[in-house]
Amino acid sequence: MQKSMIRFLSIADMVTLTNIIFGFIAIIMVFLNEMRFSFSLILLALLADGLDGVIARKTRSSELGEYLDAMADMSSFGIAPAIFVYATYFDAASYCIYRHICLIAVLILFLSMNVIRLASFHIIKNKNFFVGLPTPASTIIITLLAFLGIEFLYILLVIFVVSFVMISSVHFLKLGHKMDVTAAILIIIALIIGRNYNDIAPLILLLAIMIYVIGGPIYLWKTKDKA
Repeated sequence: MQKSMIRFLSIADMVTLTNIIFGFIAIIMVFLNEMRFSFSLILLALLADGLDGVIARKTRSSELGEYLDAMADMSSFGIAPAIFVYATYFDAASYCIYRHICLIAVLILFLSMNVIRLASFHIIKNKNFFVGLPTPASTIIITLLAFLGIEFLYILLVIFVVSFVMISSVHFLKLGHKMDVTAAILIIIALIIGRNYNDIAPLILLLAIMIYVIGGPIYLWKTKDKA
């Protein structure tokens, strides 16, 4: 007799499912105009994404793990941030059909590149580095900038650039355990503090991710040259 599909799941897969749930509820919160709550849920999805990897390394992995992870990332790091950005800039775009079309177009581009990256990840993955910008990093960048309310034209430009960097051949550093913990702490602080204290917590998180995006490829390039 074929065993139940539930029995295929591991502990790490259950955490991955919470990632999907956070992404789904984040979308619902956008429809309820609870943007702060939606932003928080996307950050929680980021934490769940990191946690399932840690648990998978400590416990058994499952046959479903890679597939579930890609589907969760599509929900929480593709669809949810795209809807969040759309809702955030709807008023800035709605009065002009061309601005509205541009907003929709870059978000479709972002989603398309997200799908391509997630579908390609297990084919091109490397144990030493990421090929292309990881989807969690792209999510942090565009969601944080939207949450901070940068100008409409700037968010369009950022989404356009991030979309293509995701599917580029640029190598990005895989963080070690200590850096993963540091990133999680920064996300938790941003989650708790929000935009209080002159946006200090989101700005620090944004600075950290930009250092990773710019500094990581440079570090790998210099290391490769020395080798």
